[in-house]
Amino acid sequence: MNWDWNAVADFMPHFWDGLLVTLQALVLGSLLSFTLGLVWTLLMRVPSRWVRWPVGVFTEFVRNTPLLVQLFFLFYVLPEWGLTLSALTMGVIGLGLHYSTYTMQVYRAGIEGVPAGQWEAAKALNLPLRRTWTAVILPQAVRRVVPALGNYVISMLKDTPLLMTVTVLEMLGEARLFSQNAFRFTEPVTVIGVAFIVISYLASLLLRSLERRLV
Repeated sequence: MNWDWNAVADFMPHFWDGLLVTLQALVLGSLLSFTLGLVWTLLMRVPSRWVRWPVGVFTEFVRNTPLLVQLFFLFYVLPEWGLTLSALTMGVIGLGLHYSTYTMQVYRAGIEGVPAGQWEAAKALNLPLRRTWTAVILPQAVRRVVPALGNYVISMLKDTPLLMTVTVLEMLGEARLFSQNAFRFTEPVTVIGVAFIVISYLASLLLRSLERRLV
């Protein structure tokens, strides 16, 4: 293998730019998926089927269609309807919306895992419904689902290269652009491969630490 350290040095400024974009997409996409996932979960517990049915159909549709197709729809179709946002914004929305349909199921399992006695105790204390959710149910449910949510963060990290297809220059996008200009493919692709491993490992350590604190 003809490894060139000069090519690595030339690529590093582009790598840092791509890393920043990747982390931005990951953090914002994760926050969006966690928030929307909780919203979908709470809406699915509303007594009215006129609320549950549309939410159920929408989330099933999103969960069962490829993320790449959804990114293409957001980036290429929505502007034809008059909604134009930056490529990174569209990418974050795509990641967050797609993964919210998975975090929704995680939240549902966590809420259903809260002992029935907690609901009965809140009712016996005449706690308002909002107070019951915010002070009793959700704190216990969230502690139960942190490991599963963390797994989806790492999965989302590994899906960020798909943003390259909608012109977002994350790590793989920067590597591809550099390779085309410098005619060096081994070095940039190897660098981002190592970067993904390191970031995933550090994220897993952080999540384990958080899990221990919440137990």
